[in-house]
Amino acid sequence: MKKSYLPRIADALLAEAMAASGAVLIEGPKWCGKTRTAEEMAKSVLYMQDPDRRRQYLEIVAVQPSLLLEGDTPRLLDEWQIAPVLWDAARFMIDKRGKSGQFILTGSVNPNKESKPLHSGAGRISRMKMRTMSLFESKESSGEVSLRGLFDGMTDISGFSPLSLRDTVDVLVRGGWPASVREGSKKLAQKRVNDYVEVVINEDISEVDGVNKNPARVRNLMRSLARNVATAASIDTIRQDILVDDVELSPNTIALYINALRRLFVVEDLPAWNPKLRSKSAIRTSPTRHFTDPSIAAAVLRAGTDKLLSDFETLGFLFESMCVRDLRTYAEANDGEVFYYRDSSGLEIDAIVQLKDGRWGAMEVKLGAGRFDEAARNLMLLDKKIDPAKMAKPSFLMILSGTDIAYRRQDGILVVPLACLGV
Repeated sequence: MKKSYLPRIADALLAEAMAASGAVLIEGPKWCGKTRTAEEMAKSVLYMQDPDRRRQYLEIVAVQPSLLLEGDTPRLLDEWQIAPVLWDAARFMIDKRGKSGQFILTGSVNPNKESKPLHSGAGRISRMKMRTMSLFESKESSGEVSLRGLFDGMTDISGFSPLSLRDTVDVLVRGGWPASVREGSKKLAQKRVNDYVEVVINEDISEVDGVNKNPARVRNLMRSLARNVATAASIDTIRQDILVDDVELSPNTIALYINALRRLFVVEDLPAWNPKLRSKSAIRTSPTRHFTDPSIAAAVLRAGTDKLLSDFETLGFLFESMCVRDLRTYAEANDGEVFYYRDSSGLEIDAIVQLKDGRWGAMEVKLGAGRFDEAARNLMLLDKKIDPAKMAKPSFLMILSGTDIAYRRQDGILVVPLACLGV
């Protein structure tokens, strides 16, 4: 019997993609809900990880992979990368049938170069990314302030956060993992994310590319990434930071390990934004570093709610990472992307949401109200730097916060608690 399903923002995106393409690939970290979301639409399923049938499936793949594609459509091919030839078989079947909505593929690992399919799938297989649940999906954000509404000019906002500061830290430490959201036990939630980290460190990171990696070194690297979350820390900065744990890793090894974590969808950096400026200020292109869910960073640091509440500096960075997670989900639902801005003058803006039609909004993340004025000055300075002859004015300038009330300041800057923001 299926467990109860919590509706996801990805549901509508998947339906739209299936109507337009022969198949859709859903990518994302383990346990984020990819399979469960796909099952809601699928009419038949192939579970490649089924221990009772996996060997049989692999034998069939070696002889006639098309046999595994037979079934009512849409047919779900779960963890397809176990047998990468399924991709090419699905693409061929799509061409043969000439219909949309034939297959849904899910995967929590990006295949390496040696096992990549022969064909890219362009024109037949579209891609979408799923992440852990946003606060709006877990029903812990009221959604009173809509990102879509802000882009449509609805900046006369109001709302009250349903989360206290402690509640906010609790959901950060718990993470957006559907099983933890659904069951609600803090103890079980902490165990799940700790188990996730241990599996990544001791198994997944070596299996992803077949290269054995020292678990102690992986742990130290992940701890350093957690200490540097939401910053543009370079490989050398991370290498120096790892020395705190008395382990020296070469830059090449660090890059190799981070790439493996990226292929597992454990880390997902935030790319730099490249707008048209009035001045000749050089735009920095280094991304900021993030885990796919802030609970991973908290788990690696062994930081629970009480510990984070006693260390506001670390909490501020992890809160920013949680904001980025939610913004990515809301932005994609509006056909947009999230970026980070930094230039040679030292101006940094935590998040820029830009839609495909060119509209954009800028956000500074502040956990508390003490630095709202500083954040507002930064946002207005960015606005003045943008060349109005080449780019539209921002749809909004926002302080995304951990405070209680959504409102518009006298200077026009919006203050929106993360737990008031929605699609």
